[in-house]
Amino acid sequence: MSPLEQAVADYLSLRRALGFKLERAERLLGQFVGYLADHDVEVITTEVALAWAVLPADADPRWWDHRLATVRVFAAHLHALDPRVEVPPAGLIRCRPLRATPYLYTDAEVAALITAAGTLRHPLRAATHQTLIGLLASTGMRVGEVIGLDRSDFDTATGMLTVRDAKFSKSRLIPLHPTGVSAVSRYLRRRDELLPACTSPALFVSLRGRRLRYNDVWRTFHQLTEQAGLSARSSSCRPRIHDLRHSFAVATVLDGYARGDDHDVQALLPTLSTYLGHADPKHTYWYLSAAPELLALAGQRLETSRRRPR
Repeated sequence: MSPLEQAVADYLSLRRALGFKLERAERLLGQFVGYLADHDVEVITTEVALAWAVLPADADPRWWDHRLATVRVFAAHLHALDPRVEVPPAGLIRCRPLRATPYLYTDAEVAALITAAGTLRHPLRAATHQTLIGLLASTGMRVGEVIGLDRSDFDTATGMLTVRDAKFSKSRLIPLHPTGVSAVSRYLRRRDELLPACTSPALFVSLRGRRLRYNDVWRTFHQLTEQAGLSARSSSCRPRIHDLRHSFAVATVLDGYARGDDHDVQALLPTLSTYLGHADPKHTYWYLSAAPELLALAGQRLETSRRRPR
């Protein structure tokens, strides 16, 4: 192992001890170190980092910027150990950040997606995607968390799901509504009928009895959005599977406002942040900032509070 390869291994080990997973960073840094070896470079410089970052030449500048940012953090780590290492400054690659506008699903649209999933050719595939979409919509879980669930993570007695080793290597309990408990239990019975020899520990499985893969789930969901008649609301607002999570967060706060107690809404936000598995409540606020309904309600509450006699 070369000194730079060892440095990458040490860097990844250190950051993973802090809770980062860094699968993509590991792959990119391995490619970067290979590039340095091919060009007989032993010490990272801004010039060589930039030359590697803008490969391939026809890639999106945002991808180049991500590659350079990955090297920048690694170089900053190395610079503390070896002052010869140059840390590429931010802003070297000009790119316009594209922040997608969350597609906030209505109850009718979620129902349409579940209905469309029921028409999938194989009954197990239909049952799997119907239950998966319903679970995403009713819990706000990340897609990776749902497909990462094992059967043993579902406790019918308590109505709890256990999410293990999620983002930042954290685990949490997710209480399900009784209808959710019934839906998951019904799916498992159906799965056992259709795939009795399945030995996978996964809760949701493919036709081959294996854990679902994210890319396959994404492709199927995209197919279902078209079948359900869901279309883009703008160039930056298209129906994405991750937006079921945004929709859950917004609907939860809207329900709080509907009860008419602003204090309940304020108390709800830290709980919602924990439920969603956010490391910091500011990430929950980002989810909510995209909903014009919430901004309008917040404005109305602010105006009402100003008019109250003091």
